[in-house]
Amino acid sequence: MRQNILVIEDDPAVRDLLRQSLEKENYRVHIAPDGSAGLEIAAQVIPNLILLDWMLPKLSGIEVCKKLKTHPQLSQIPVILLTARQEEQDKIEGLDVGADDYVTKPFSPKELVARVRAQLRRASTDTTGSQFQYGKVLINLLKREVLFDGKQVDLTTTEFELLLYFMQNKGRVLTRQMILNHVCGTSYFGTTRTVDVHITHLRQKISVLADAIATVKPLGYKLKEL
Repeated sequence: MRQNILVIEDDPAVRDLLRQSLEKENYRVHIAPDGSAGLEIAAQVIPNLILLDWMLPKLSGIEVCKKLKTHPQLSQIPVILLTARQEEQDKIEGLDVGADDYVTKPFSPKELVARVRAQLRRASTDTTGSQFQYGKVLINLLKREVLFDGKQVDLTTTEFELLLYFMQNKGRVLTRQMILNHVCGTSYFGTTRTVDVHITHLRQKISVLADAIATVKPLGYKLKEL
C-alpha cells in the first residue's frame, strides 16, 4: 500500500528535490506551497507523514505544527521539520510544539528518506495494527486481505484502499474530493463521481456496507459508528 507524504515547502527547488527523492521510493507525494494550503491539504488527504518547512508564508511551520497537533484527525501524524536554523534552542522549540523529528538544511536526500522511513515505521508500530475490523468485516493489512463473515472478498486495489480509509475514519464525513485525493492522489484529474462508482461496487461486494456507508448529501459519505 503506497503511503502519502505531504510536503509543505515554499521553495520550488526544495519541493522538486523532495518530490523526486520520495517518489523514487514509491511514496505518493502531495505538495503545499504555504502553511494555510498545507493545513487544507492535510485535512483532505490525512497523510501518513508531513515534511514541514519552518519558514513559510502566511503561517510559520511552528504555527502549522501547533494546529496539526490539536486537530482531532491530524494530531497523530508524524511531522518532520525542515529548517536552516541550527541552534539547539530552535530544535527544542520545534520538538516542544509536537514535531517528531528535525532536519537542518542543506540536507542529504538519502538521510531525509531514511528519517521518513524511521518515522513511518514507528507510527505503524505505535498506532496502527495489522488488522482493522468493522463488525463482521475484517481487513488484514499484512495479507492485503478482506474477510466478511469469515469469507474472503475479492476487492480491487482501489476498493481495498477505499474500505481501509473508511475504517480509519469511522463516523467522520468524507467528501468525494477527500476520498479521491486519498485513494488516487492529488495529481488525479478524473471526476469525483468516480468515487460513487467505487462505493457502489463496495456496497455490492460487502452487503453490510449498503447500510453502513451512509450518503451525506451533498458532501460525500461516512461509515457509521457501530
